[in-house]
Amino acid sequence: MAEPDLKDQVADSRRSTSTAAATDTLTQDSARTSMQADHQENQHQLDAGQGASHDNGEKQQEQAGQASQPVTELTPAVPISAEPVSLLTGEPPSEAPVVEQPPKYSIHPAWVKRLIIFGASISAFFSPLTAQIYLPALPTVADDFHVTASKATLTVTTYMIFQGITPMFLGGLADSAGRRPAYVICFVIYIGANIGLALCKNFTSLLILRMLQSAGSSTTIALCQATLADITTSAERGQYVGITALPQVLAPSLGPVVGGLLTNYLGWRWIFWLLTIMAGVNLLGLLMFFPETCRKIVGDGSGRKDSHWIYWTGWQLLRDNLARRERRRERKRREAELSKEDPSNHHNGLHLTVSTASAPRQKIKLSLTTPNILQSLTLLFRSKQLAILLSYSAIVFSGFYAIGTAMPNQLSTLYGLNDIEIGLMYLPMAGGSIVTAFVIGKVITWNFHRHARRLGMVIDRSRQTDLTAFPIERARLEVGLPLLALTSAVVISWGWAMQSKTSLAAPCVLLFLLGVGMIGFNNTVSTLVADIYPGKAGAATAANNLTRCLLGAASSAVILPMVNGIGSGWAYTIFGGLYVFFAPLLLVLMSRGMRWRAEEKWKDEAKEEKRKQEQKA
Repeated sequence: MAEPDLKDQVADSRRSTSTAAATDTLTQDSARTSMQADHQENQHQLDAGQGASHDNGEKQQEQAGQASQPVTELTPAVPISAEPVSLLTGEPPSEAPVVEQPPKYSIHPAWVKRLIIFGASISAFFSPLTAQIYLPALPTVADDFHVTASKATLTVTTYMIFQGITPMFLGGLADSAGRRPAYVICFVIYIGANIGLALCKNFTSLLILRMLQSAGSSTTIALCQATLADITTSAERGQYVGITALPQVLAPSLGPVVGGLLTNYLGWRWIFWLLTIMAGVNLLGLLMFFPETCRKIVGDGSGRKDSHWIYWTGWQLLRDNLARRERRRERKRREAELSKEDPSNHHNGLHLTVSTASAPRQKIKLSLTTPNILQSLTLLFRSKQLAILLSYSAIVFSGFYAIGTAMPNQLSTLYGLNDIEIGLMYLPMAGGSIVTAFVIGKVITWNFHRHARRLGMVIDRSRQTDLTAFPIERARLEVGLPLLALTSAVVISWGWAMQSKTSLAAPCVLLFLLGVGMIGFNNTVSTLVADIYPGKAGAATAANNLTRCLLGAASSAVILPMVNGIGSGWAYTIFGGLYVFFAPLLLVLMSRGMRWRAEEKWKDEAKEEKRKQEQKA
């Protein structure tokens, strides 16, 4: 009677074990506890079913052992890194299958992310600062080199042209070779150009060195956005965007003030000496403390130890060197102690054994791929959503450049302000940008999670969400459209305020609102670009920079003739009207962007599959 009982008990144990494995999906510990309880209960039943006399104990123990052995083998393995689908679908845990949970996007804690993004933002500070700090010195430069004012303005025009072109080269390099090498190249070029500008003797050298200066500084904005995409997920990116925008907006506000003070009291050459000192300190800080973030090289940040030493910070190299020295001292101390205990150990090979165990790590050879210098243009003309987004963003920024370019002339002519007072008028715009940095970023993040809740998704901020079926365009642009409406109203109101020569308080209020609307819209666009192309953020941002600078240069060139010809009111009404006229493009992007991304993904996968088949053939 023992054998049938044992078979039934084994079958029961199989059913109970499989049922426990299928239903218990909440955590690994609960699954293991359940299976252990079932196994103990089965074992107890087997022992009880074998109840017999003491004389047959050995035989019954053998039978119980044979019966309990298959129960142990039937215990299924519980997946370790798994989460129930109910986290995404909202189904009850008992009905949700087990799916693998994606790994964490970055190993860096929140405070480290803030420091990294802040360091990248400080580096991006130099591009707009260099463009604006030089403007008050234009009349003095023209007098020193005996050229006309229009000829001196060529140094500004060429600067903006190179500001749009250069990131296409270095932005692609940063996506393939890493952020740290790109930063070093940028600041070495920038520092050399500033030293040359401070010492130049003729206008031709000034013009050429200004181009070189622009080439060194302009890519830092693309690198800043690429760094943001490297270490933040779409669910948390909005709260960090304000950090990247703040220095880039403070620079145009503070630049003219600093430039005017230096030109009046120390001479225009001290502008470039100051930039040299600031850039040198920043480069030293990057070399010592700024880690490599490019995901092709370090992944989530844990791949740093396996990367080439050029991707290590100076602080990391110093700590590694000190650790190796400490290990060598410890090894020598142990060898000395062993030699004292038994001098023959040194001759018997023990010394070689200890030394081999502490051998230094093998360095991995550096391998750099040639960057695709036309990648930015390829993305711009190939991607429908990127073409619409960047083209419209460039139109919006053309109005920003139109106000910034004509503002010194208008404030001087209409209100009689001097250079320093004109520089101070940029501060209200900086105040609006600060409000944007602390408020709009949180709104961007909140709206992302609102759409996730609507879709029944529970978002983990530390893990990147699959955006294939997520309306990320709608989630971002729903925040950007109200800011765009505010910007349109401010641009039109600015023109009529200048034409009617209202109280000086009106331009101050309008500039504050312009900082809120313009920079807030820019933040939403930058975040969306990083969401759409996380692996090519450097090239995508470079394309964004190209379109903005080209249209910005055009608007800067035509705004004063437009003001003189048709008046400020109608001139800026045209810019505001362009915002409204092309706004339906954003609505198209919101409705069709997700489908376009899916089509583009399918094309990329088909192209990659075809390439693999050709390689096999």
